[in-house]
Amino acid sequence: MAASASLAPLSRQAYLLTAMEGFSTKAAAQVLDVSDDRAAGLLIEAERAIDAGLKTRVLIIEDEAVIAADIEQTVRELGHEVSGICPSAAQAVRAANENPPGLVLADIQLAGQGSGLDAANAIQKQVHAPVIFVTAFPERLLTGSRPEPIYLVMKPFVPSTLKAMIAQALFFHPAAPVR
Repeated sequence: MAASASLAPLSRQAYLLTAMEGFSTKAAAQVLDVSDDRAAGLLIEAERAIDAGLKTRVLIIEDEAVIAADIEQTVRELGHEVSGICPSAAQAVRAANENPPGLVLADIQLAGQGSGLDAANAIQKQVHAPVIFVTAFPERLLTGSRPEPIYLVMKPFVPSTLKAMIAQALFFHPAAPVR
C-alpha cells in the first residue's frame, strides 16, 4: 500500500505541525481541535504509517565525516538503507549509477571539484528521486538550474526536522520508489 493511502489527513496534519512547524503536541491538539491524548495518538499513527510505507535506498553526499555519520544514523533510524556516502560529486554520480537511490541527501558545498548541486543535477538525469539539500549555504540554490522540487534542511540540523523532510519528500515526490 502506498504511504499516501495509509496516512489519514488528520494524522498528517498533526505530524507536520509538530515535526516541521515545531508545535508541541498540546499546541497541535488545540489547532486540530482534538484532545491532547488524541493528538499524541495521531502522531504515533502518522509515524507508523510513514515508517511502514516509505522505505527506500538513500544516497548521502557529504564531505564532512561527522555530519555524514549523523545523517546516516537519522536515515537508518527511519528504517531506510544507506546506499552510499560520497564526499564528492563524481563519487556520488558513480554511486547513483551503480545502485540507484530512492532519495538523495546532499550538501551543496563539497571539498574538491563539483558541488552537491552538480551531483544532484547529474543524478536526476538518470534517476528520478527527490533530493534534499542539507546545507549551511541555502543561497547557492538561487542558481536557476536546480533540481525540482527543492527540499532544504539548514545546518546545523535537528534530526526530527530531517526525518520530517525525508518523509515529506518521499510522500510527495511523484515517482519516488517505495521499496
